Amino acid sequence: MAILLQHQFKPLPADKQVDTCSFLDSVSHIPSFFDCLGSTIFSPIKADITGNITKIRNVYETNPTKFKTLQQILEGEKEMHGPEWPKVGATLALMWLKRGLKFIQVLLQSISDGERDEQNPNHIKVNITKAYEIALKKYHGWVVQKLFQAALCAAPYKDDFLKALSKGQNVKEEECIEKIRQFLVNYTATIESIYIMYNKMNAELDYKA
Repeated sequence: MAILLQHQFKPLPADKQVDTCSFLDSVSHIPSFFDCLGSTIFSPIKADITGNITKIRNVYETNPTKFKTLQQILEGEKEMHGPEWPKVGATLALMWLKRGLKFIQVLLQSISDGERDEQNPNHIKVNITKAYEIALKKYHGWVVQKLFQAALCAAPYKDDFLKALSKGQNVKEEECIEKIRQFLVNYTATIESIYIMYNKMNAELDYKA
C-alpha cells in the first residue's frame, strides 16, 4: 500500500470544498496505481487520467488564487465559456477524471469488503468488473467495452496485486487490506464531494467515449 498511503488525500474542510492544489498533488500519484494491475491493456485509462490531471493543472496555474477550489474552477469556466460549458476545459477533464478515480475507489472498496469469486478466491476479476460497471461502463461504447473484457483476462491475482501496491514488499493480506481502508477514508470523501458538486451544478454529461 506504499503507493497509495505515501500520498494520502487530505481531509475535507467543513464546507466540503476540495482544495485544487492539494487535490492535484495527491491525484498526480494515482496513475501509477494502474501499473499494479499488471497489464498494458489498462494503459488507456492510465493515460486518460494523466492527461486530465494535466489539463486541470494547466487551468489552475493560470490563476491559483481565482481557482483555489475545484468548484471555483467550474464556476469560473461556466462564466467564461457560456453555452459551451460544461463540455470544455478543466470542467470536462475533471468530469472524466472523477470517473477514473471512482473506478479505483470501487475496486479497492470491493477488495477490502472481501467480495470475491468463491470458485477462484485469489482472482480480482469480480472486483475489477464491479468497478468498471459502476464507474465507467455506461460512458464507453461497444469497442471500448470489448477492450475492457480483454483486459479482464490479464487481471493479476490478488496476492500479486497487493504485493505490487506494497512496492514488492511481502505484506500480510490483512495488513494491506487495513491500509487500503485507511486510504479510502479521505479518498472516498473527496470523490463523493466532486460528484455532488457536478450534480448540483448540472455539469454531468452522459455521452459515450
